[in-house]
Amino acid sequence: MAGRIRQGDIEEVKSRTNIADIVGEYVTLKSAGIGSMKGLCPFHDERTPSFHVRPQVGFYHCFGCGESGDVISFLQKMDHVSFAEAIERLAQRIGFELHYEDGSGPGVDHGRRARLLAANKAAEEYFQKQLLSPGADIGRRFLGERGFDPQAAQRFGVGFAPKSWDGLFKHLSGLGYSRDELVTAGLLSQGDRGVYDRFRGRLIWPIRDVTGQTVGFGARRLLDDDKGPKYLNTPETPVYHKAQVLYGLDLAKRDISRGHQVVVVEGYTDVMACHLAGITTAVATCGTSFGVDHIKVIRRIMGDDSRNGEVVFTFDPDAAGQKAALRAFTEEKRFAAQTYVAVAPAGLDPCDLRLKRGDAAVRRLLETKEPMFEFVIKQTLSNFNLDTVEGRVGALRAAAPIVADIRDASLRPGYTRVLARQLGVDLADVQRAVRHAVGGRPEQPHQAASAAPVPERPVGIADLPRDPSTRLEKDALMAILQHPGTIGAELIGAAVHAAFTNHSLSVVRDAIASQMDALGSPEWFARLGEDTPEPYRDLLHQLAVAPLPERGEAELALYVTDITVSLIGRDMLRRKAELLGALQRHDPSDVEGSRSIQRQLVQLESERRRLRAG
Repeated sequence: MAGRIRQGDIEEVKSRTNIADIVGEYVTLKSAGIGSMKGLCPFHDERTPSFHVRPQVGFYHCFGCGESGDVISFLQKMDHVSFAEAIERLAQRIGFELHYEDGSGPGVDHGRRARLLAANKAAEEYFQKQLLSPGADIGRRFLGERGFDPQAAQRFGVGFAPKSWDGLFKHLSGLGYSRDELVTAGLLSQGDRGVYDRFRGRLIWPIRDVTGQTVGFGARRLLDDDKGPKYLNTPETPVYHKAQVLYGLDLAKRDISRGHQVVVVEGYTDVMACHLAGITTAVATCGTSFGVDHIKVIRRIMGDDSRNGEVVFTFDPDAAGQKAALRAFTEEKRFAAQTYVAVAPAGLDPCDLRLKRGDAAVRRLLETKEPMFEFVIKQTLSNFNLDTVEGRVGALRAAAPIVADIRDASLRPGYTRVLARQLGVDLADVQRAVRHAVGGRPEQPHQAASAAPVPERPVGIADLPRDPSTRLEKDALMAILQHPGTIGAELIGAAVHAAFTNHSLSVVRDAIASQMDALGSPEWFARLGEDTPEPYRDLLHQLAVAPLPERGEAELALYVTDITVSLIGRDMLRRKAELLGALQRHDPSDVEGSRSIQRQLVQLESERRRLRAG
């Protein structure tokens, strides 16, 4: 096994990697001012972006949950890889050859996760080759009958698992993968007769994560003698969690981010049909219903801090489809985007709709979408006999909480009128029922806990006073941490010797002063973190990523220099006041002492003029 990666190589990989590019594969980032980007935090659930990235510093910080770090720690946390695996992945990305202290290259085993992903990739290539074999004719016919040509199969990575007991096992064993690894990856199953291929005689879709890595597979039954389920997926593994993956997201993520729209369909072929018809924001769940974790994934990609976004669910207009819509509705309030339901005519899913009526019909499907609330109200009322008084009263009791649960209060009056009209009851009765539903909600957990004492926590920007003096110190430290090269060592050296009024900020200032020899180097910020006491480390991280007040790119150099000069100038005025006070208090008979103070005043005034001259 290889030894440690050389420290110089680690620093080189970090310096040549733009952290925004890596984070951007998981989170939609938007500009948040000069040199700052923000998005929805991938580490906790939020509606308003508090996750900031500073490419110049190579650092990220979430003001909501406090997670922070560099590009290496980001990959470690997101993909559950070791430090070395994260470095190796970044090095491979930029084509950099790593050197190891006790060896010439990486070990055979880069870690469990990397091995499982590599096994999945090898299996994907095997399945794709098998789709071209004579034995896969039934799979090719299945695709052709649904309007998918070979180019479509290749675009989506569709493959075929031959009806073989151990064909895949033998192939992957020949590539050096052990039986235990393949069982762990979900590619083999364990039975009384030993291990065997999990997927046999089935059409195969690779399921990829948001970065495009194959984490699992979905398999469709083709043979009459196959007594297994119609669709068989990879079981839960260290790299595949069905509640957190969406089929097609790797292909759809950029258009979802650009268009702020995602279309949720029900199956693999529906995703293919939508994309081929031009709806390139379509995704599907993999063997499970749409849930909370799926919402978190979508919101991070969509950048769901805008109410202009759309989430469109397509469901079959049968009982199962209606249940799916109602399940999705229970999670609707987790979206800031507007949610809609689109039901295809004649009970057709997107795949059948494309096959029978063409691509244009699939695109028109989105034009028929209706707000999720309207759809759910209709479905709720359909369970009651509205021709009877008892039915109308029961329907009102069931539907009023739905209207009360509408997040945008300005929409409630309109839906209250819609409900009154559909029920055929007096508007005042419906208004009373909705008001009662709003007022009868149980107290929210966060409200009930608000009286609890606030626990001790690390110091952050939010804890700082808002007086002008503290604000100047904060802004100057932000400029120094984020743009040291622009400001320069001379000004920063003067700034970190200035007196601070705020103790917390002075701790950060002292850390910068102690690391002036490493200023601007790749390891500078990491060394600052080591020199900053634990209670103030969050403050350091926040200052390094918080948006600067200035917006124009051309004004960046001027702003960060001016704010630093202002801090130094303030300190010079303080020193001048102290010297004048000392001179006034000084014994007039001590001529030499007075001259010394006057020389200091002259020198200080010269420094002030030089500082103002730039």
